[in-house]
Amino acid sequence: MLLLAFDTATPAITVALHDGASVLATSTVVDAMRHGELLAPGIAAVLDEAGAHRGDLTEIAVGVGPGPFTGLRVGLTTARTLGHVLDIPVRGVCTLDVLAAAAEVDGPFLVATDARRKEVYWARYADRHTRVDGPHVDRPADVATADAVVGRGALLYPDAFPKSVGPENPSAADLATLAVSGGVSLLPPEPLYLRRPDAIEPGARKSVLTAR
Repeated sequence: MLLLAFDTATPAITVALHDGASVLATSTVVDAMRHGELLAPGIAAVLDEAGAHRGDLTEIAVGVGPGPFTGLRVGLTTARTLGHVLDIPVRGVCTLDVLAAAAEVDGPFLVATDARRKEVYWARYADRHTRVDGPHVDRPADVATADAVVGRGALLYPDAFPKSVGPENPSAADLATLAVSGGVSLLPPEPLYLRRPDAIEPGARKSVLTAR
């Protein structure tokens, strides 16, 4: 088994390779504007570090968000393309679940990531592996809590989320481990946008002529 995992739903472009027993290699770069430029080199880097080739891959696990449209699209398109070319299965994992699994906290907590537009993507957890609400997208003030909050959302909005705990961004190593262990619900490789993208195809044009 050789599973390639990656996530581009946050500013982190994170990639990992897992052989079914342990993580063999990882690569993570935080750059919110360069997902399209950095994902392919990250994949190449982990394959090179492990002495593996693309044709050795047996499965792909990809973060499906929620996340901003542009970055999330890069990861999902790459995963589906590789899966098709290599004829291997592609599994999706909720990015908030990946953050939750690595939460540096005991007991109930929130995961919140940056949704831009002064909003956060969030979900509530009873523990690291049990999501009880979400994912949703809302203004921080509408989901403010004194509970621990994992993810970048807590750092961006400390008034709403005063108890920030790590990690800030998801790790593909955690994503790969979850996918291999079955410790998370596996989803189709379809994006969780939660709202319409900023750039959408225009509708039909209206005639400037009016009936008299």
